[in-house]
Amino acid sequence: MRPLLTSSGIRDPDHLARLLDPQWPLEPLLAAARAVCREGHGDRITYSPKAFLPLTQLCRDNCGYCTFAKPPRPGARAYMTAEEILAVARVAAQAGCREALFTLGDKPERRYRVARDELRAMGFETTVQYLAHVAWRVLAETGMIPHANPGVLSRDELAALRRASGSMGLMLEQSTTRLLGRGEAHWASPDKRPEARLETIELAGELSIPFTTGLLIGIGETRAERAETIAVLAQLARRDHVQELIVQNFRAKPGTRMAAAPEPTMEELLRAVAVTRLACGPGPNVQAPPNLAPDEYGLLAGAGINDWGGVSPVTMDYVNPEAPWPQVRLLDAATRAAGSRLAARLCVYPEYVRDPAEARRWLDPRVLPHVARASDAEGLALGPGYHPSS
Repeated sequence: MRPLLTSSGIRDPDHLARLLDPQWPLEPLLAAARAVCREGHGDRITYSPKAFLPLTQLCRDNCGYCTFAKPPRPGARAYMTAEEILAVARVAAQAGCREALFTLGDKPERRYRVARDELRAMGFETTVQYLAHVAWRVLAETGMIPHANPGVLSRDELAALRRASGSMGLMLEQSTTRLLGRGEAHWASPDKRPEARLETIELAGELSIPFTTGLLIGIGETRAERAETIAVLAQLARRDHVQELIVQNFRAKPGTRMAAAPEPTMEELLRAVAVTRLACGPGPNVQAPPNLAPDEYGLLAGAGINDWGGVSPVTMDYVNPEAPWPQVRLLDAATRAAGSRLAARLCVYPEYVRDPAEARRWLDPRVLPHVARASDAEGLALGPGYHPSS
């Protein structure tokens, strides 16, 4: 079935599973993905200079691979204060960061009394209400554009966050419900139900929210299930509000149920990236985090990505604390070695902001002026964070 390697928009899960099979030659697969990517994005690979702001690490879910979520500790706050968040954001803004990435546990107030009590003491009933408040303060006081990842959301919650952020995100991770079973990666994690996540993504489209989603490979899914997830994401990528698909690889972490689980190989990751590109075609933005492929992330630049995701000069990756961000100069060198050039973007992609009419469609009137001040004529990041390759 060689024609699969010269076409794009492949959405048949059986065909995608064949391409994911290690018996399918890797180099022709990568070459096809590179060609499709360049058709849509030329030789530019973007990244987002960001600060990672973990508003709370309490969560009602119990994912088998996660060390980000932590139970309450006696004497420790459940949430970062607004002033603590702002202190980090101000340093990050001075360092050239343009994205304020808010990642947090999903609705911890539904599980922990300490979260409910602390929220009420601050004048809020829910974590999302507090997030909207803090995100607006970061935007108004530092100019950094918030990107919110608070989990499964209702229409009203999405609408409230839209008024204080440039974009939002929710990883689909995997489309199979099998991983919700006892002992599987998503056991006892109600917010990892695929139908709930897909509903949030759908609602974000109805509200014109630039939205990020993606898959997490290596968490116990079969090759067929991985292919099915890629097929679902390829369909989502046809929606104009889905601004980005992330292909992320599982990393085993001590102290988790999956501490001894095998990690995906670099070849598995490259295949997943390339197949995602071929499935969704030339237009969508496809990202793979470079810090999860240390010393080999340059290979990803030739696998069909057009974006590296967020990279921070001031904060760690709290979800993968063992994986430091690459220095931008090294990311630039790897991008050049792959025959591409590096450019900084905002959390909201250029195609949503470079045309004023489109920007008014996608951004709340309170957010739009901040995004306009932070972007250049192409919709890329303006100022110290801008890092074009010459």
